[in-house]
Amino acid sequence: MPPRIIILAVTTVLAGCTTFDPGRDHVAIEKLLADRGAPSLGWEQNDQGEQETQAQQSVAAQPMTADLAVKTAMLRSPRLQQIYGELGLARADVLDAVQVANPRISLSSLALAGGPGSQFVFGVAEPLVDLLTLPAKARLARLDYERARYEVAASILGVSLDVEAAWYRYVGAQQVAEMRAAVADGLQVSADLAQRFYDAGNITELQLNREKAAASQARIEATRAAVAGKMARLELNNAIGLRGAEADWKSDTVLPLPLAHEDDVSELQRLAQSSSLELLAAQKGAVVAAGAARITRSFRLLGATTVGYDREREVDRSVIRGPTLDIELPIFNQGGARIARTEARLRIARARLAQLALASGNAVGLGAERVRVLSEVVGLYRTALVPQREIVTRQSQLEQNFALIGEFEVLQAKAQEYEAYQGFLEAVRDYWLARVDLMRLVGNRLPSDAEARQNTPTVSEILTPPAAPAMDHSMHGGHHGGGAPPPAGPAPSGSPAPPPAMPGMVHDHVPTPDASPPPSPPPAPTPEHQHHGAGQ
Repeated sequence: MPPRIIILAVTTVLAGCTTFDPGRDHVAIEKLLADRGAPSLGWEQNDQGEQETQAQQSVAAQPMTADLAVKTAMLRSPRLQQIYGELGLARADVLDAVQVANPRISLSSLALAGGPGSQFVFGVAEPLVDLLTLPAKARLARLDYERARYEVAASILGVSLDVEAAWYRYVGAQQVAEMRAAVADGLQVSADLAQRFYDAGNITELQLNREKAAASQARIEATRAAVAGKMARLELNNAIGLRGAEADWKSDTVLPLPLAHEDDVSELQRLAQSSSLELLAAQKGAVVAAGAARITRSFRLLGATTVGYDREREVDRSVIRGPTLDIELPIFNQGGARIARTEARLRIARARLAQLALASGNAVGLGAERVRVLSEVVGLYRTALVPQREIVTRQSQLEQNFALIGEFEVLQAKAQEYEAYQGFLEAVRDYWLARVDLMRLVGNRLPSDAEARQNTPTVSEILTPPAAPAMDHSMHGGHHGGGAPPPAGPAPSGSPAPPPAMPGMVHDHVPTPDASPPPSPPPAPTPEHQHHGAGQ
């Protein structure tokens, strides 16, 4: 076999070392996601249309939930499709980086002036460095491609967490909007009562305008909350990849209560070191950079040296042939710039790895602390503020029944109770958003995710009092009723009913209000007495 054929065959075989199997990308990324508790992509590149149809039917057939939102996003999210397409760019970049330069062929035909014939020369040459470093470059290319897979998988995991966070923001916004509307409705009742009392000459214009201003402010806040809820839904649909009729889904989901137990910080830090895809990608990047620097240092003196084969046919038809070596003399340029460039990339890669490792431990600790503090805040709402506001409302209702305060104080107490409910819901929302951020830092689902969850009460449960039990009036004939309150009787027009205890709240250690009536019942209230506390 002629030497030039051997050279070409060797070049072809070596070039084959750089090929990749694109069909393995999906399997490899699915495994990376499954190991971290992320949902499956749910689609194959050649069956995406059918899978999208199934996603549309699933969204239309059942109420939207957090799990359904994430699963649908795995099929429909344009951002995810873009991210997955970037893996193809990474594959192309890797292949381009390890490709052997094409052989150079030279042809020449020379003839003696007036001579009987001509001289024909054929040559083929290949850069020697490319041939010598190709196996090492191929190994580095595979490592770099694994790094790209880690980065793509991290981005896909980020999409699922973004959808989950958008879901919590949407559900929280809906519940807050309903509470804001309830507060606005209550203060509007107060403003309407104030108008009637002002028309009757029982309150001043200042008191009237104070109530109207409070109602207007509450309505503004309710409108803002409603708009925020619509924007949260739009952002969620964008994250999922839904539009048009698909985006008109229904959901009755409420925020779950915080978990009873949180994960140990040291355990989360260890999990982050082994699971963080960004950290794994940075480790692969440092290995690739070290290998590239080593190759550059080892072959810096070869420069543009080429190896080839020449065949020359003389004028007399005789043939001369043999290998050739074209050497670049490293006199002025000894590859210093190339070495400096690769070593700088190595330092950057190692510094990035060290930074991520350091930041991972500290950030996970800070994120876990944030989750813990927000859980405590929710607990304070449940065990203290909300039950206390409920007590204030009940006490205000009792005092209003004895004409000790006016309807406005009762309505104000009720509005403050609703404000406490709203703060409670916002704290629960912030807690779950903090957990999503913590999962992002850890690069994995948290071990505590498997714990059973209780839901927060719906707004209708908060606003609708339970059926009152039948009361025994035998002891209510006077003020010697053993501390039992007198029957409330019908509430004045526009005044609120006694509020129920909020489901999901803890009332055990909150003092029960002293509901004992005054020593003697007050006289029947006149308009002046009935409303004497209005506007205070």
